[in-house]
Amino acid sequence: MPDPGVPVRRLHYRSRRKTEFGLKTLVTGRHAPAPADAAGNRSARWALAGLSLSILLASLGTSIANVALPTLAGVFDASFQDVQWVVIAYLLAITVVIVSVGRLGDIVGRRRLLAGGILLFTVASVLCGVAPTLWLLVAARVAQGLGAAVMMALAMALVGEAVPKARAGSAMGLLGTMSAVGTALGPSLGGLLIAGPGWRAIFLAGVPLAIAALVLTQRGLPVDRRAPGVDRARFDGIGTLLLALTLTAYALAMTLGRGSFDLLNGTLLLAAIVGAGLFVGSQRRAASPLVELETLSNSRLRARLAANSLVSTVMMATLVVGPFYLTRGLHLDEAVVGAAMSVGPIVSALSGVPAGRMVDRFGARAMTVLGLLTMACGAMALSVLPALFGLAGYVVAIGILTPGYQLFQAANNTMVMSDVRAERRGVVSGMLNLSRNLGLITGASVMGAVFTIASGTPDVTTAPAEAVAGGMQIAFAVSAILVVVALAVVAVASRKPEADAA
Repeated sequence: MPDPGVPVRRLHYRSRRKTEFGLKTLVTGRHAPAPADAAGNRSARWALAGLSLSILLASLGTSIANVALPTLAGVFDASFQDVQWVVIAYLLAITVVIVSVGRLGDIVGRRRLLAGGILLFTVASVLCGVAPTLWLLVAARVAQGLGAAVMMALAMALVGEAVPKARAGSAMGLLGTMSAVGTALGPSLGGLLIAGPGWRAIFLAGVPLAIAALVLTQRGLPVDRRAPGVDRARFDGIGTLLLALTLTAYALAMTLGRGSFDLLNGTLLLAAIVGAGLFVGSQRRAASPLVELETLSNSRLRARLAANSLVSTVMMATLVVGPFYLTRGLHLDEAVVGAAMSVGPIVSALSGVPAGRMVDRFGARAMTVLGLLTMACGAMALSVLPALFGLAGYVVAIGILTPGYQLFQAANNTMVMSDVRAERRGVVSGMLNLSRNLGLITGASVMGAVFTIASGTPDVTTAPAEAVAGGMQIAFAVSAILVVVALAVVAVASRKPEADAA
Protein backbone atom coordinates (compact mmCIF):
# COMPACT_ATOMS: atom_id res chain seq x y z
CA MET A 1 0.00 0.00 0.00
CA PRO A 2 1.37 3.46 -0.86
CA ASP A 3 2.87 5.52 1.90
CA PRO A 4 0.44 8.37 2.52
CA GLY A 5 3.36 10.65 3.23
CA VAL A 6 4.70 10.29 -0.33
CA PRO A 7 2.99 12.25 -3.10
CA VAL A 8 1.53 10.14 -5.91
CA ARG A 9 3.60 11.90 -8.59
CA ARG A 10 6.84 11.16 -6.70
CA LEU A 11 5.75 7.54 -6.23
CA HIS A 12 5.10 7.08 -9.94
CA TYR A 13 8.47 8.66 -10.75
CA ARG A 14 10.29 6.32 -8.36
CA SER A 15 8.45 3.30 -9.77
CA ARG A 16 9.32 4.28 -13.31
CA ARG A 17 13.00 4.79 -12.36
CA LYS A 18 13.11 1.39 -10.63
CA THR A 19 11.64 -0.27 -13.71
CA GLU A 20 14.17 1.42 -16.00
CA PHE A 21 16.99 0.54 -13.60
CA GLY A 22 15.93 -3.12 -13.46
CA LEU A 23 15.62 -3.46 -17.22
CA LYS A 24 18.99 -1.82 -17.77
CA THR A 25 20.61 -4.11 -15.21
CA LEU A 26 19.03 -7.17 -16.83
CA VAL A 27 20.13 -6.24 -20.36
CA THR A 28 23.62 -4.99 -19.68
CA GLY A 29 24.58 -6.56 -16.37
CA ARG A 30 25.71 -3.13 -15.18
CA HIS A 31 24.08 -0.55 -12.97
CA ALA A 32 24.28 2.32 -15.45
CA PRO A 33 21.71 4.74 -16.86
CA ALA A 34 20.55 4.34 -20.43
CA PRO A 35 22.50 7.15 -22.11
CA ALA A 36 25.77 5.90 -20.65
CA ASP A 37 25.08 2.34 -21.85
CA ALA A 38 25.34 3.14 -25.56
CA ALA A 39 28.51 5.10 -24.94
CA GLY A 40 29.83 2.21 -22.83
CA ASN A 41 29.21 -0.27 -25.65
CA ARG A 42 31.04 1.97 -28.08
CA SER A 43 33.92 2.33 -25.66
CA ALA A 44 34.06 -1.44 -25.21
CA ARG A 45 34.30 -1.91 -28.97
CA TRP A 46 37.08 0.67 -29.25
CA ALA A 47 38.92 -0.89 -26.33
CA LEU A 48 38.64 -4.45 -27.65
CA ALA A 49 39.83 -3.30 -31.09
CA GLY A 50 42.85 -1.62 -29.51
CA LEU A 51 43.67 -4.64 -27.33
CA SER A 52 43.34 -6.97 -30.32
CA LEU A 53 45.65 -4.77 -32.36
CA SER A 54 48.17 -4.79 -29.50
CA ILE A 55 48.21 -8.60 -29.46
CA LEU A 56 48.49 -8.68 -33.27
CA LEU A 57 51.55 -6.40 -33.24
CA ALA A 58 53.29 -8.29 -30.42
CA SER A 59 52.77 -11.62 -32.24
CA LEU A 60 53.79 -10.12 -35.58
CA GLY A 61 57.04 -8.99 -33.98
CA THR A 62 57.76 -12.59 -33.00
CA SER A 63 57.55 -14.03 -36.51
CA ILE A 64 58.21 -11.25 -39.00
CA ALA A 65 61.98 -11.02 -38.37
CA ASN A 66 62.71 -14.72 -38.97
CA VAL A 67 62.39 -14.45 -42.72
CA ALA A 68 64.87 -11.54 -42.74
CA LEU A 69 67.75 -13.44 -41.10
CA PRO A 70 69.53 -14.43 -44.36
CA THR A 71 69.20 -10.85 -45.61
CA LEU A 72 70.53 -9.42 -42.35
CA ALA A 73 73.48 -11.80 -42.42
CA GLY A 74 74.44 -10.40 -45.82
CA VAL A 75 73.76 -6.76 -45.00
CA PHE A 76 75.78 -6.76 -41.78
CA ASP A 77 78.34 -9.38 -42.92
CA ALA A 78 77.49 -11.49 -39.87
CA SER A 79 77.23 -15.19 -39.11
CA PHE A 80 73.92 -17.02 -38.76
CA GLN A 81 74.55 -17.42 -35.02
CA ASP A 82 74.93 -13.65 -34.68
CA VAL A 83 71.82 -12.66 -36.63
CA GLN A 84 69.77 -15.20 -34.66
CA TRP A 85 69.94 -12.73 -31.79
CA VAL A 86 67.54 -10.47 -33.69
CA VAL A 87 64.89 -13.12 -32.93
CA ILE A 88 66.22 -14.40 -29.59
CA ALA A 89 66.55 -10.91 -28.06
CA TYR A 90 62.87 -10.17 -28.69
CA LEU A 91 61.62 -13.46 -27.24
CA LEU A 92 64.02 -13.25 -24.30
CA ALA A 93 62.88 -9.72 -23.38
CA ILE A 94 59.23 -10.78 -23.40
CA THR A 95 59.87 -13.89 -21.31
CA VAL A 96 62.02 -12.14 -18.71
CA VAL A 97 59.75 -9.20 -17.85
CA ILE A 98 56.20 -10.32 -18.62
CA VAL A 99 55.31 -11.13 -15.00
CA SER A 100 56.97 -7.97 -13.71
CA VAL A 101 55.15 -5.65 -16.10
CA GLY A 102 51.87 -7.33 -15.20
CA ARG A 103 52.49 -6.58 -11.53
CA LEU A 104 53.62 -3.04 -12.35
CA GLY A 105 50.34 -2.51 -14.18
CA ASP A 106 48.43 -3.60 -11.06
CA ILE A 107 50.31 -0.94 -9.08
CA VAL A 108 50.54 2.11 -11.37
CA GLY A 109 47.44 1.49 -13.47
CA ARG A 110 47.03 -0.92 -16.38
CA ARG A 111 45.66 1.62 -18.87
CA ARG A 112 48.52 4.01 -18.17
CA LEU A 113 51.21 1.32 -18.42
CA LEU A 114 49.70 -0.13 -21.59
CA ALA A 115 49.99 3.29 -23.21
CA GLY A 116 53.64 3.41 -22.18
CA GLY A 117 54.25 -0.09 -23.55
CA ILE A 118 52.68 0.71 -26.92
CA LEU A 119 54.71 3.93 -27.09
CA LEU A 120 57.92 2.03 -26.29
CA PHE A 121 57.08 -0.55 -28.96
CA THR A 122 56.50 2.25 -31.48
CA VAL A 123 59.77 4.07 -30.76
CA ALA A 124 61.73 0.80 -30.70
CA SER A 125 60.23 -0.20 -34.07
CA VAL A 126 61.52 3.05 -35.56
CA LEU A 127 64.96 2.44 -34.03
CA CYS A 128 64.99 -1.10 -35.49
CA GLY A 129 64.17 0.32 -38.91
CA VAL A 130 67.02 2.84 -38.87
CA ALA A 131 69.66 0.77 -36.99
CA PRO A 132 73.08 1.19 -38.67
CA THR A 133 74.70 -1.90 -37.09
CA LEU A 134 73.58 -5.39 -36.14
CA TRP A 135 74.10 -4.96 -32.40
CA LEU A 136 72.19 -1.69 -32.33
CA LEU A 137 69.39 -3.57 -34.10
CA VAL A 138 69.55 -6.29 -31.42
CA ALA A 139 69.41 -3.63 -28.67
CA ALA A 140 66.38 -2.03 -30.31
CA ARG A 141 64.74 -5.46 -30.53
CA VAL A 142 65.21 -5.85 -26.77
CA ALA A 143 63.34 -2.56 -26.26
CA GLN A 144 60.67 -3.68 -28.72
CA GLY A 145 60.30 -6.93 -26.78
CA LEU A 146 59.83 -5.00 -23.53
CA GLY A 147 57.01 -3.04 -25.13
CA ALA A 148 55.50 -6.24 -26.52
CA ALA A 149 55.59 -7.83 -23.04
CA VAL A 150 53.51 -4.95 -21.68
CA MET A 151 51.05 -5.30 -24.56
CA MET A 152 50.70 -9.07 -24.13
CA ALA A 153 50.36 -9.07 -20.35
CA LEU A 154 47.99 -6.15 -20.00
CA ALA A 155 45.77 -6.80 -23.03
CA MET A 156 44.52 -10.01 -21.44
CA ALA A 157 44.21 -8.40 -18.01
CA LEU A 158 42.21 -5.47 -19.41
CA VAL A 159 39.62 -7.69 -21.11
CA GLY A 160 37.84 -7.97 -17.76
CA GLU A 161 37.49 -4.19 -17.64
CA ALA A 162 36.56 -3.75 -21.31
CA VAL A 163 33.79 -6.35 -21.83
CA PRO A 164 31.06 -7.92 -19.68
CA LYS A 165 31.94 -11.21 -17.98
CA ALA A 166 29.37 -13.08 -20.08
CA ARG A 167 31.36 -12.21 -23.21
CA ALA A 168 34.81 -12.89 -21.76
CA GLY A 169 35.20 -16.18 -23.63
CA SER A 170 34.48 -14.53 -26.98
CA ALA A 171 36.94 -11.75 -26.19
CA MET A 172 39.64 -14.26 -25.23
CA GLY A 173 38.94 -16.15 -28.45
CA LEU A 174 39.35 -12.94 -30.43
CA LEU A 175 42.72 -12.26 -28.78
CA GLY A 176 43.76 -15.82 -29.62
CA THR A 177 42.73 -15.25 -33.21
CA MET A 178 44.74 -12.04 -33.45
CA SER A 179 47.77 -13.79 -31.98
CA ALA A 180 47.46 -16.53 -34.61
CA VAL A 181 46.94 -14.00 -37.41
CA GLY A 182 50.06 -12.10 -36.34
CA THR A 183 52.15 -15.27 -36.22
CA ALA A 184 50.83 -16.47 -39.58
CA LEU A 185 51.11 -13.09 -41.28
CA GLY A 186 54.72 -12.48 -40.20
CA PRO A 187 56.65 -14.66 -42.67
CA SER A 188 54.55 -13.80 -45.74
CA LEU A 189 54.35 -10.07 -44.97
CA GLY A 190 58.05 -10.00 -44.13
CA GLY A 191 58.92 -11.66 -47.42
CA LEU A 192 56.87 -9.15 -49.40
CA LEU A 193 58.40 -6.17 -47.60
CA ILE A 194 61.96 -7.44 -48.02
CA ALA A 195 61.36 -8.03 -51.72
CA GLY A 196 59.87 -4.53 -52.05
CA PRO A 197 60.99 -1.64 -49.84
CA GLY A 198 63.71 -3.69 -48.10
CA TRP A 199 64.39 -5.24 -44.69
CA ARG A 200 63.97 -1.99 -42.75
CA ALA A 201 60.31 -1.89 -43.76
CA ILE A 202 59.51 -5.03 -41.75
CA PHE A 203 60.05 -2.98 -38.59
CA LEU A 204 58.69 0.35 -39.79
CA ALA A 205 55.44 -1.13 -41.14
CA GLY A 206 54.11 -1.70 -37.63
CA VAL A 207 54.49 1.94 -36.56
CA PRO A 208 51.13 3.21 -37.94
CA LEU A 209 49.34 0.19 -36.46
CA ALA A 210 50.94 0.81 -33.07
CA ILE A 211 49.79 4.45 -33.15
CA ALA A 212 46.28 3.25 -33.99
CA ALA A 213 46.37 0.79 -31.06
CA LEU A 214 47.42 3.61 -28.73
CA VAL A 215 44.57 5.87 -29.86
CA LEU A 216 41.95 3.09 -29.64
CA THR A 217 42.94 1.88 -26.17
CA GLN A 218 43.15 5.39 -24.74
CA ARG A 219 39.76 6.22 -26.19
CA GLY A 220 38.00 3.01 -25.18
CA LEU A 221 39.50 1.84 -21.87
CA PRO A 222 38.20 3.26 -18.59
CA VAL A 223 40.47 5.59 -16.66
CA ASP A 224 42.59 3.84 -14.00
CA ARG A 225 40.96 4.09 -10.60
CA ARG A 226 42.13 3.12 -7.14
CA ALA A 227 39.70 2.09 -4.46
CA PRO A 228 39.49 4.72 -1.68
CA GLY A 229 41.49 3.93 1.41
CA VAL A 230 43.78 1.44 -0.37
CA ASP A 231 47.48 2.26 -0.19
CA ARG A 232 49.45 1.92 -3.39
CA ALA A 233 51.75 -1.09 -3.12
CA ARG A 234 55.47 -0.80 -3.63
CA PHE A 235 57.14 -2.47 -6.61
CA ASP A 236 59.33 -5.45 -5.68
CA GLY A 237 62.64 -4.48 -7.31
CA ILE A 238 64.70 -7.29 -5.76
CA GLY A 239 62.16 -9.94 -6.74
CA THR A 240 61.97 -8.52 -10.25
CA LEU A 241 65.76 -8.67 -10.64
CA LEU A 242 65.98 -12.23 -9.33
CA LEU A 243 63.14 -13.40 -11.57
CA ALA A 244 64.69 -11.69 -14.61
CA LEU A 245 68.08 -13.33 -13.99
CA THR A 246 66.45 -16.72 -13.38
CA LEU A 247 64.38 -16.60 -16.56
CA THR A 248 67.34 -15.33 -18.59
CA ALA A 249 69.48 -18.23 -17.39
CA TYR A 250 66.75 -20.75 -18.18
CA ALA A 251 65.98 -19.31 -21.62
CA LEU A 252 69.66 -19.28 -22.58
CA ALA A 253 70.13 -22.83 -21.25
CA MET A 254 67.34 -23.97 -23.56
CA THR A 255 68.38 -21.98 -26.66
CA LEU A 256 72.18 -21.84 -26.76
CA GLY A 257 74.14 -24.60 -28.43
CA ARG A 258 71.79 -25.15 -31.40
CA GLY A 259 70.37 -28.41 -30.03
CA SER A 260 73.38 -29.63 -28.03
CA PHE A 261 73.51 -29.55 -24.24
CA ASP A 262 77.03 -28.99 -22.96
CA LEU A 263 78.70 -27.65 -19.83
CA LEU A 264 77.54 -24.08 -20.52
CA ASN A 265 73.90 -25.16 -20.86
CA GLY A 266 74.15 -27.22 -17.68
CA THR A 267 75.70 -24.33 -15.76
CA LEU A 268 72.97 -21.96 -16.92
CA LEU A 269 70.27 -24.46 -15.97
CA LEU A 270 71.82 -24.87 -12.50
CA ALA A 271 71.93 -21.08 -12.16
CA ALA A 272 68.24 -20.95 -13.07
CA ILE A 273 67.40 -23.51 -10.37
CA VAL A 274 69.39 -21.60 -7.75
CA GLY A 275 67.81 -18.34 -8.91
CA ALA A 276 64.32 -19.83 -8.58
CA GLY A 277 65.08 -20.79 -4.99
CA LEU A 278 66.39 -17.31 -4.19
CA PHE A 279 63.33 -15.76 -5.84
CA VAL A 280 60.92 -17.83 -3.72
CA GLY A 281 62.85 -16.85 -0.59
CA SER A 282 62.69 -13.18 -1.52
CA GLN A 283 58.93 -13.38 -2.05
CA ARG A 284 58.43 -14.80 1.43
CA ARG A 285 60.22 -11.82 2.97
CA ALA A 286 58.98 -9.02 0.69
CA ALA A 287 56.44 -6.57 2.09
CA SER A 288 54.86 -6.21 -1.37
CA PRO A 289 55.96 -9.32 -3.31
CA LEU A 290 56.01 -9.53 -7.08
CA VAL A 291 54.17 -12.88 -6.88
CA GLU A 292 52.12 -13.59 -3.77
CA LEU A 293 52.99 -17.18 -2.90
CA GLU A 294 49.47 -17.78 -1.67
CA THR A 295 48.38 -17.10 -5.24
CA LEU A 296 50.29 -20.19 -6.31
CA SER A 297 48.78 -22.12 -3.39
CA ASN A 298 45.60 -22.18 -5.45
CA SER A 299 45.83 -25.70 -6.90
CA ARG A 300 43.49 -24.88 -9.78
CA LEU A 301 45.60 -21.94 -10.88
CA ARG A 302 48.77 -24.07 -10.69
CA ALA A 303 47.09 -26.77 -12.76
CA ARG A 304 45.98 -24.32 -15.44
CA LEU A 305 49.44 -22.76 -15.67
CA ALA A 306 51.06 -26.21 -15.91
CA ALA A 307 48.59 -27.33 -18.58
CA ASN A 308 49.24 -24.13 -20.53
CA SER A 309 52.98 -24.82 -20.49
CA LEU A 310 52.54 -28.46 -21.55
CA VAL A 311 50.31 -27.72 -24.53
CA SER A 312 52.64 -24.91 -25.63
CA THR A 313 55.48 -27.44 -25.61
CA VAL A 314 53.40 -29.63 -27.92
CA MET A 315 52.57 -26.78 -30.28
CA MET A 316 56.25 -25.87 -30.56
CA ALA A 317 56.91 -29.45 -31.65
CA THR A 318 54.90 -28.79 -34.82
CA LEU A 319 57.19 -25.86 -35.63
CA VAL A 320 60.40 -27.75 -34.82
CA VAL A 321 59.64 -31.21 -36.21
CA GLY A 322 57.20 -30.35 -38.99
CA PRO A 323 59.62 -28.60 -41.40
CA PHE A 324 62.21 -31.40 -41.14
CA TYR A 325 59.59 -34.07 -41.81
CA LEU A 326 58.10 -32.24 -44.79
CA THR A 327 61.53 -31.51 -46.26
CA ARG A 328 63.52 -34.67 -45.46
CA GLY A 329 60.73 -37.19 -44.94
CA LEU A 330 58.48 -36.26 -47.88
CA HIS A 331 61.10 -34.52 -50.09
CA LEU A 332 58.86 -31.50 -50.71
CA ASP A 333 60.20 -28.25 -52.12
CA GLU A 334 60.27 -24.99 -50.15
CA ALA A 335 57.05 -23.59 -51.63
CA VAL A 336 55.00 -26.66 -50.69
CA VAL A 337 56.60 -26.80 -47.24
CA GLY A 338 55.70 -23.15 -46.66
CA ALA A 339 52.11 -23.77 -47.74
CA ALA A 340 51.82 -26.83 -45.49
CA MET A 341 53.28 -24.95 -42.52
CA SER A 342 50.76 -22.14 -43.02
CA VAL A 343 47.81 -24.52 -42.51
CA GLY A 344 48.14 -24.44 -38.72
CA PRO A 345 48.15 -20.65 -38.31
CA ILE A 346 45.31 -20.26 -40.83
CA VAL A 347 43.14 -22.85 -39.05
CA SER A 348 44.05 -21.21 -35.73
CA ALA A 349 42.99 -17.79 -37.00
CA LEU A 350 39.67 -19.17 -38.27
CA SER A 351 38.85 -21.16 -35.13
CA GLY A 352 39.72 -18.61 -32.44
CA VAL A 353 36.45 -16.63 -32.35
CA PRO A 354 34.18 -19.73 -32.66
CA ALA A 355 36.17 -21.30 -29.82
CA GLY A 356 35.50 -18.27 -27.63
CA ARG A 357 31.79 -18.41 -28.38
CA MET A 358 31.71 -22.10 -27.45
CA VAL A 359 33.31 -21.21 -24.11
CA ASP A 360 30.62 -18.58 -23.44
CA ARG A 361 27.84 -21.01 -24.37
CA PHE A 362 28.96 -24.32 -22.87
CA GLY A 363 31.25 -23.20 -20.06
CA ALA A 364 35.02 -22.91 -19.72
CA ARG A 365 35.48 -26.10 -17.68
CA ALA A 366 33.84 -28.41 -20.23
CA MET A 367 35.58 -26.71 -23.16
CA THR A 368 38.98 -27.06 -21.47
CA VAL A 369 38.49 -30.83 -21.37
CA LEU A 370 37.15 -30.95 -24.93
CA GLY A 371 40.07 -28.87 -26.19
CA LEU A 372 42.64 -31.15 -24.55
CA LEU A 373 40.91 -34.30 -25.83
CA THR A 374 40.93 -32.85 -29.34
CA MET A 375 44.61 -31.97 -29.01
CA ALA A 376 45.45 -35.51 -27.87
CA CYS A 377 43.65 -36.89 -30.93
CA GLY A 378 45.50 -34.43 -33.17
CA ALA A 379 48.91 -35.34 -31.72
CA MET A 380 48.22 -39.05 -32.21
CA ALA A 381 47.03 -38.32 -35.74
CA LEU A 382 50.36 -36.57 -36.43
CA SER A 383 52.11 -39.69 -35.20
CA VAL A 384 50.09 -42.02 -37.45
CA LEU A 385 48.43 -40.34 -40.45
CA PRO A 386 51.49 -38.85 -42.23
CA ALA A 387 53.10 -42.31 -42.36
CA LEU A 388 49.96 -43.63 -44.07
CA PHE A 389 48.86 -40.74 -46.28
CA GLY A 390 51.87 -38.42 -46.57
CA LEU A 391 51.17 -34.70 -46.93
CA ALA A 392 47.38 -35.17 -46.81
CA GLY A 393 47.69 -37.01 -43.50
CA TYR A 394 49.87 -34.23 -42.09
CA VAL A 395 47.40 -31.51 -43.09
CA VAL A 396 44.41 -33.42 -41.68
CA ALA A 397 46.21 -34.02 -38.38
CA ILE A 398 47.16 -30.34 -38.07
CA GLY A 399 43.51 -29.53 -38.81
CA ILE A 400 42.54 -31.57 -35.74
CA LEU A 401 45.29 -30.38 -33.38
CA THR A 402 45.03 -26.63 -33.97
CA PRO A 403 41.30 -26.04 -33.23
CA GLY A 404 41.76 -28.08 -30.06
CA TYR A 405 44.57 -25.77 -29.02
CA GLN A 406 42.49 -22.67 -29.71
CA LEU A 407 39.56 -24.08 -27.73
CA PHE A 408 41.84 -24.94 -24.81
CA GLN A 409 43.45 -21.49 -24.88
CA ALA A 410 40.13 -19.62 -24.89
CA ALA A 411 38.69 -21.78 -22.09
CA ASN A 412 41.82 -21.91 -19.94
CA ASN A 413 42.49 -18.18 -20.21
CA THR A 414 38.86 -17.41 -19.37
CA MET A 415 38.94 -19.66 -16.29
CA VAL A 416 42.20 -18.19 -15.03
CA MET A 417 41.26 -14.54 -15.46
CA SER A 418 37.69 -14.92 -14.14
CA ASP A 419 38.99 -16.29 -10.82
CA VAL A 420 41.46 -13.46 -10.22
CA ARG A 421 40.90 -10.47 -7.94
CA ALA A 422 40.85 -7.24 -9.93
CA GLU A 423 44.01 -5.90 -8.30
CA ARG A 424 45.97 -9.04 -9.28
CA ARG A 425 44.87 -9.40 -12.91
CA GLY A 426 48.06 -7.94 -14.34
CA VAL A 427 50.47 -10.25 -12.55
CA VAL A 428 48.35 -13.37 -13.13
CA SER A 429 48.00 -12.48 -16.82
CA GLY A 430 51.79 -12.15 -16.89
CA MET A 431 52.14 -15.59 -15.26
CA LEU A 432 49.78 -17.06 -17.85
CA ASN A 433 51.85 -15.62 -20.70
CA LEU A 434 55.05 -16.69 -18.96
CA SER A 435 53.87 -20.30 -18.69
CA ARG A 436 53.16 -20.24 -22.43
CA ASN A 437 56.57 -18.77 -23.30
CA LEU A 438 58.40 -21.24 -21.06
CA GLY A 439 56.52 -24.05 -22.80
CA LEU A 440 57.57 -22.71 -26.21
CA ILE A 441 61.21 -22.39 -25.14
CA THR A 442 61.23 -25.85 -23.55
CA GLY A 443 59.48 -27.36 -26.55
CA ALA A 444 62.07 -26.00 -28.96
CA SER A 445 64.83 -27.73 -27.00
CA VAL A 446 63.22 -30.85 -25.55
CA MET A 447 61.01 -31.87 -28.48
CA GLY A 448 63.88 -31.19 -30.86
CA ALA A 449 66.05 -33.51 -28.77
CA VAL A 450 63.33 -36.20 -28.72
CA PHE A 451 63.03 -35.97 -32.50
CA THR A 452 66.81 -36.21 -32.99
CA ILE A 453 67.21 -39.17 -30.61
CA ALA A 454 64.22 -41.00 -32.09
CA SER A 455 65.64 -40.51 -35.59
CA GLY A 456 68.75 -42.43 -34.55
CA THR A 457 71.08 -39.98 -36.29
CA PRO A 458 73.20 -37.17 -34.86
CA ASP A 459 72.23 -34.76 -37.66
CA VAL A 460 68.62 -34.80 -38.88
CA THR A 461 69.49 -32.42 -41.72
CA THR A 462 71.24 -35.32 -43.48
CA ALA A 463 69.16 -38.22 -42.12
CA PRO A 464 67.36 -40.59 -44.54
CA ALA A 465 63.61 -40.25 -45.02
CA GLU A 466 62.83 -43.39 -43.00
CA ALA A 467 64.75 -42.12 -39.98
CA VAL A 468 63.03 -38.74 -40.11
CA ALA A 469 59.61 -40.38 -40.38
CA GLY A 470 60.40 -42.60 -37.39
CA GLY A 471 61.51 -39.60 -35.37
CA MET A 472 58.29 -37.81 -36.30
CA GLN A 473 56.16 -40.71 -35.05
CA ILE A 474 57.94 -40.91 -31.71
CA ALA A 475 58.00 -37.14 -31.18
CA PHE A 476 54.24 -36.77 -31.61
CA ALA A 477 53.48 -39.91 -29.62
CA VAL A 478 55.36 -38.18 -26.78
CA SER A 479 53.38 -35.02 -27.53
CA ALA A 480 50.11 -36.95 -27.15
CA ILE A 481 51.31 -38.22 -23.77
CA LEU A 482 52.08 -34.64 -22.67
CA VAL A 483 48.54 -33.56 -23.58
CA VAL A 484 47.08 -36.48 -21.62
CA VAL A 485 49.22 -35.41 -18.65
CA ALA A 486 47.84 -31.88 -18.99
CA LEU A 487 44.31 -33.30 -19.04
CA ALA A 488 45.00 -35.35 -15.92
CA VAL A 489 46.46 -32.34 -14.11
CA VAL A 490 43.38 -30.22 -14.88
CA ALA A 491 40.97 -33.04 -13.99
CA VAL A 492 42.60 -33.75 -10.61
CA ALA A 493 42.67 -30.06 -9.68
CA SER A 494 39.01 -29.64 -10.68
CA ARG A 495 37.93 -32.33 -8.22
CA LYS A 496 39.43 -30.48 -5.26
CA PRO A 497 37.27 -28.12 -3.18
CA GLU A 498 36.75 -24.69 -4.63
CA ALA A 499 39.81 -22.60 -3.80
CA ASP A 500 39.88 -18.94 -3.00
CA ALA A 501 40.25 -16.60 -5.95
CA ALA A 502 43.79 -15.78 -6.89
